Amino acid sequence: MSVAALDRLKPLQPRRFVPERIDLGDWAQLEPLLQRLDAEGAELPDAQALEAWLLRVSEFGAALYQEEARRYINMTCQTDDPASEAAFLAFVEQIEPRLKPWLQKLDQRYLACPHRAKLPPSRYEVFDRDTRKDVELFREENVPLQTEQAKLAQQYQKTMGAMTVTFRGEELTVLQAGRYLEEPERATREQVYRLISERRLQDRERIEELYEQLLGLRERIGRNAGFGSFREYAFKSNSRFDYTPADCEAFHDAVERHVVPLARKLQERRRRIMGLEQLRPWDLGVDPRGRPPLRPFQGAQELAEKSHEIFRRIDPSLGDDFKILIERELLDLESRKGKAPGGYQHSLEEARLPFIFMNAVGLQRDVQTLLHEGGHAFHALAMRQEPLLSYRHPPLEFCEVASMSMELLAGPHLEVFYAKENADRARRTHREEIVALLPWIATIDAFQHWVYTHAGHTRAERRDAWLATRRRFGGIEDWSGLEEAEACLWHKQGHLFGAPFYYIEYGIAQLGALQVWLNYLNDPRRALAQYRAGLALGRSRPLPELFAAAGIRFDFSAAAVKPLAEVLERELARLEEA
Repeated sequence: MSVAALDRLKPLQPRRFVPERIDLGDWAQLEPLLQRLDAEGAELPDAQALEAWLLRVSEFGAALYQEEARRYINMTCQTDDPASEAAFLAFVEQIEPRLKPWLQKLDQRYLACPHRAKLPPSRYEVFDRDTRKDVELFREENVPLQTEQAKLAQQYQKTMGAMTVTFRGEELTVLQAGRYLEEPERATREQVYRLISERRLQDRERIEELYEQLLGLRERIGRNAGFGSFREYAFKSNSRFDYTPADCEAFHDAVERHVVPLARKLQERRRRIMGLEQLRPWDLGVDPRGRPPLRPFQGAQELAEKSHEIFRRIDPSLGDDFKILIERELLDLESRKGKAPGGYQHSLEEARLPFIFMNAVGLQRDVQTLLHEGGHAFHALAMRQEPLLSYRHPPLEFCEVASMSMELLAGPHLEVFYAKENADRARRTHREEIVALLPWIATIDAFQHWVYTHAGHTRAERRDAWLATRRRFGGIEDWSGLEEAEACLWHKQGHLFGAPFYYIEYGIAQLGALQVWLNYLNDPRRALAQYRAGLALGRSRPLPELFAAAGIRFDFSAAAVKPLAEVLERELARLEEA
């Protein structure tokens, strides 16, 4: 990825309100535009003028959010570059805190406009609901707290991005070292696992301190907004209109009852095949039959080209979409020192194009990650013609349906990367990963529920709560001698630091994606048409309606979990026979 590629992007639609030449990082140039929007919003003559005003607000927001995205991308691509860090933090510290009160004013203008009642209800139902929520939650005193929260989350990324280990004389990022956890030689895997664990533990005090500072800020934010706990605030802030904490807890119970036994059964099978008395953490990623690791590609270019071919085989239009990202240099795929961990798709709102960031090291999971982020990219492109900025930000629960479905829809085409036998291995590995993922989602979500409903807890109490949650949803592997590593395992989950309560969405979406996949097995053309119809709606309809448009049910209760767990078990048995 060339950083210059982000600077070359042009708006999809010519600017009509924001000047062509403007420094979007200079508040002195931004504030007059906000003053104009505020003044115009006070004197709108009719509903038509109101809609035109909303488009101007969207144009301004898209330009500004793309500037923030550009700085965020540059910072995460090179966390060790002082200039990129300074540019991102300048936006966080100097622009966002000043912007938020103005956005509150504009939201209030919209809600108070007498012509709002004349707008088409079906078009503005969700927009009205979200705007009212934002106005109700806004507190001036929370603005500096939210700024500090963003800065702390960036420091977590910087800390994690700096972690390296030395193995066989080579300095490797933690993710690069993770390749060796798939090696057949058990001693190699153990050595690497211990190196990674020890390196993470070196920064445990720093990470715990960052988290505790974040908890304190979040508790204050929730109280300032009038809530008894940050959990209540987070549910409203995340627009969870269609489910409650009790629904999440029911999901935890359903996973514990219907998925955890299957996950442990698969681990017991693994232990038996490997001929081990006890599984250890370094035994979970290797092929249990001792076959060499799957090595699907060499380098980012091959990963991108072969993924493009898979998307083309699923649907030629998806191949065309992904080609845009390759040609525009909107991919940064390979792991390297100084790069933030993880992977994401970030929308560049003015160009209305997606950018994909990840840390590929040559593993099968890298293929799955790019397929996943590709699904997010297709979602962004499906909404490209939506004029309202708000409606180009779909609910996270449905965003993850877009991505997780693509992992499953790509399954029949993995021969692009592998011979038939290894493609079957990759398919089985993916299905096993789904079985393992659902308990991990329940673990992270249940842990967050405990953390934010036990204000003032001690570090020791948090550790005990984490380990109790691990016992509830974890596997059969033996952590003897690695007790500290297990107690700090949650440190690697970036969502806990940068996006509190954002994780249950993956569970909800995984169940939705499995339904998309089952539809695809029955009628590929119809399933793809429904999938794409759901994506094109963006945020314009309530969450259950988005699921329905995609031909699936919004349901993550035991009634949904149980049959899908049974499907996964049957599919794994079929792949084992193959």
